[in-house]
Amino acid sequence: MPVGTAGSVKGLTATHLEDIGAQIILANTYHMHVRPGEDLVKELGGLHGFTGFTRPFLTDSGGYQVMSLTALRKRTEESVVFRSHLDGARLELSPEKSIEIQMKLGADIIMAFDECPPYPATREEVQDATERTARWAERSKRAHLREDQWLFGIVQGGVHDDLRAQSARAITSIGFPGYAIGGLSVGEPKEDMVRVLDSMDRALPEDQPRYLMGVGTPADLLDGIARGVDMFDCVLPTRNARNGQVFTWGGKLSIRNARFARDPQPLDPLCRCPTCRIASRAYLRHLHLSNEMTGAVLSTLHNLYFYLDLVGRARESIVAGRFETFRQETLRGFSA
Repeated sequence: MPVGTAGSVKGLTATHLEDIGAQIILANTYHMHVRPGEDLVKELGGLHGFTGFTRPFLTDSGGYQVMSLTALRKRTEESVVFRSHLDGARLELSPEKSIEIQMKLGADIIMAFDECPPYPATREEVQDATERTARWAERSKRAHLREDQWLFGIVQGGVHDDLRAQSARAITSIGFPGYAIGGLSVGEPKEDMVRVLDSMDRALPEDQPRYLMGVGTPADLLDGIARGVDMFDCVLPTRNARNGQVFTWGGKLSIRNARFARDPQPLDPLCRCPTCRIASRAYLRHLHLSNEMTGAVLSTLHNLYFYLDLVGRARESIVAGRFETFRQETLRGFSA
């Protein structure tokens, strides 16, 4: 799911996103709350009417932003009080408030309010956040009144297998149409992330969607799919594109590199995205070095198309019964 934090995937229009096959995008509850405000968005037709993107939206709960603003926050059982990153204004989020905002935004899939523990954190801190996440999930479900939205529960537990299992039991016992795996890709070692995903594969229902939040690299997506994950979001393809780093079936390229100055090839000869059909590596390097916004737009189109193509091919390989072969061949191509 491409990330449109403020209701917009940076540099792209709704038409761009539909043209490259984006089926759903993510918007950020906290950022939409502080600007322009959920009441204005509701007045103008919800996220779909406000942005012009007619395909589904997913909104996160704001819990991750509360964690990232930890230096400014005060958390109680009832809610979290913190300061706006824009103007320092006092803000308060609770499960009920988060759900109220998301109902007004009108996303198709919304998330229960959770507490995402940072990494590193003590076991006691992680356990406290995990237990509070379950209590807040119950409150989130009670507060959710829209039948045209799916509300997902979020599993926490850090890198502790027993806390992850505890969280999975608690959240699934409440009952949601889908489940998110939170608290990963926050600085933990890759082997810990993979181990947690192995445990989640065993702990979560097989017949409901699983969403790995905030992950990740192309290899991370393949690792997640191998462990039963269905949905991903990450800023990596868009943020890296703006900095001149593009993803290809042969691995990453830093397009600002001098070796591309006279290279007439597309970014990836195997890619059918709009950028690879019209632009050479040499031209894209020129655009990035000239700080032309077109360079960021074309690179973003390519990276998102690549990510969507990657998961599309993964789906096809699963249907064909050859996912592991596809995965190993793709990983070898990345490291070639």
